[in-house]
Amino acid sequence: MASFSTLSDIDLEKQVAALSRELAALRRATLKRGGAYYEDGRDAALDTYSDLAGRLRDAMPAIRKQGRVIEKSARDHPAATAAVGLVVLGLVASLLFSRR
Repeated sequence: MASFSTLSDIDLEKQVAALSRELAALRRATLKRGGAYYEDGRDAALDTYSDLAGRLRDAMPAIRKQGRVIEKSARDHPAATAAVGLVVLGLVASLLFSRR
């Protein structure tokens, strides 16, 4: 009987060693793929950021002009500006409290 338990212990040790080697190979493959996915994602994010930065740079003069128009309108009509501000504040507050 002792010989059977010794054989099964040796077989188990061999199987564990083989599984450890396979696991190490899988880890290496996963790291390679994960690194490639990370690089692809990073490149895509950089491309998107560059595209958005370019569009924003092109749109800045128009944004500044609209900002000056809004500022002038707010100075000319302070009561209307305060009313619009209170309405916006009320909408934001109602959205925040409705989620709870």
